[in-house]
Amino acid sequence: MDNYNPYGFQDSQAVYSDTLMTRVMRKVYFKMFFALLVTAATAFYVAMDGSFIQLMAAHPMAYWGLFIVELAMVFSISGLIHKISSTVATLLFYGYSIINGLVLSMIFLVYDLGSIGQTFLITAGVFGAMTIYGYVTKRSLARLGSFLFMALIGLIICSVVNMFLRSSGMDWLISFAGVAIFIGLTAWDTQKIKEWAAQDAGANAGKIATIGALSLYLDFVNLFLYLLRFFGNSRN
Repeated sequence: MDNYNPYGFQDSQAVYSDTLMTRVMRKVYFKMFFALLVTAATAFYVAMDGSFIQLMAAHPMAYWGLFIVELAMVFSISGLIHKISSTVATLLFYGYSIINGLVLSMIFLVYDLGSIGQTFLITAGVFGAMTIYGYVTKRSLARLGSFLFMALIGLIICSVVNMFLRSSGMDWLISFAGVAIFIGLTAWDTQKIKEWAAQDAGANAGKIATIGALSLYLDFVNLFLYLLRFFGNSRN
């Protein structure tokens, strides 16, 4: 099976252990779902309080500042995973989930609560099906993953261009592509994390759990946001 392992999670004495791999994957899902709960709770509290949203409305650049901080934290966790402790990596991840909750609180101004909840359940169902597929399939998804990564770069470029064009037709195409890309990435990332856990023999179990949880967390959140464009009902 082709491996994609940019973090070097492996050990020369590593042996394949189903028990160890299962334990690591449980940590991955626990950290991911806990981070989702933190994000959801933060977003809901901030939206109900209203003061932060008013601050963002009065100072739009502060919103972009949060977005830049988010990017910096993701790159920091990914780039420094071998230079920081597992505890620090986990704390950075949960800190990121709080900041992301601040950013996502804005969706409560655009969509009604019922459609947000419905879309979350749809996302959970789709995500669950694809992560199970990525975990159990014996087929290598490496080629698919490489294609999806390039497609993701194209999606980002198209999204930036459409910020200036403001084309509704292009926006729908971007939304369809976003859903398809993150559905595929969920399966690929799951298989990739499983391979890391199998190769590592427990040497970096905590760090694998954190970087794996971050990958799946990003897949879930982005899939949710793209599906919300289809299933979300406007408050206006």
